[in-house]
Amino acid sequence: MSNTKAPLFFFPRKGQKLDVDPIICPKKMSANELASVICVGISSGLVEPWRFSSGDGEEETQVQVKVQEQPRSSTMDLLSISKQLLHVLDEIGPTLLVLRQDIEQNVQRLQDLHERDSSKYATLMAIVTEEVEQGTAKKTKSCTRAIIWLSRSISFSKYLLEKLLKAPESSLEEIVEEAYAKTLKPWHGWISSAAYKVATKLIPEREVLIALLMGNCQDFEDLAEDAKMLTHAVQPLLEEIDAISAKHNIDKLKSS
Repeated sequence: MSNTKAPLFFFPRKGQKLDVDPIICPKKMSANELASVICVGISSGLVEPWRFSSGDGEEETQVQVKVQEQPRSSTMDLLSISKQLLHVLDEIGPTLLVLRQDIEQNVQRLQDLHERDSSKYATLMAIVTEEVEQGTAKKTKSCTRAIIWLSRSISFSKYLLEKLLKAPESSLEEIVEEAYAKTLKPWHGWISSAAYKVATKLIPEREVLIALLMGNCQDFEDLAEDAKMLTHAVQPLLEEIDAISAKHNIDKLKSS
C-alpha cells in the first residue's frame, strides 16, 4: 500500500497512468458514478478519455471511459460531484459540519429516487417537472429542494476554491464568509445563518486547507490548474439547474 497522499481532486491528462487514489475515483465510488464525474469534464472539453489504475497495491482496477457509450445523466452528474464535495469536507474536518450534513441528506434523498427508476429519473428536469406537476416541489423533503441546495453548495465550494487561489492576501475565514454571503446566505433563514456564523469561527488557516487539497504529490501550480479545470467543468451543470429552477419559478426557495 502506497503512502502517497493524493490531491483531493485531480484531472488525469490523456495517456496518464495513476499510481495514487485521486478524489475523482474514491474507493467507495461505483463505476457508473466514476464515469459520470469523468463525463462532466469531458462534456465541457476539459478532459480526454483515458485509462488508469487505482494503484492501491492490491487488486488493480482499470476503467475505460468512452463518451459515446456513456449516456449523460444530469442526475448522476449532480450526485457524483456532490459526493466528491463530501469527501473534501471529510478531509477538512468538522469545521463545515453543517454544510456536510445538508449535502449528505440531499444526496441521499436524490439517490433514493434515482435508484427507484434510473431511466425515468436520469435527468434533473424529469425529477423537477414531475414534482412540480404533483405539487410537491416546494415541500421540505422534495427532491427539487435537494437539487437546488446541492447546486448552491457546489456554487459555494466553487466560489471558495476560486477565491482561495486568486486572493493570497485573504484569510480562509474571510474567503469562507465572502463565499457564504454570495452563494448561501441569501437563501438561509436566521437559524441556518446562525449555525454558519458559529462554524466560521472554527475555520483552519488557508495553508492547512491548501495542503489538504494538494496532498503530497502535487505542487501549487498543479493544484491551481486542476482547480481551474474543476470549476469550469461544473459550471454547465450549475447553469442547467439554474435554468430548470427559473423555468418552474422555484429558484427563490429558502431554508429556515
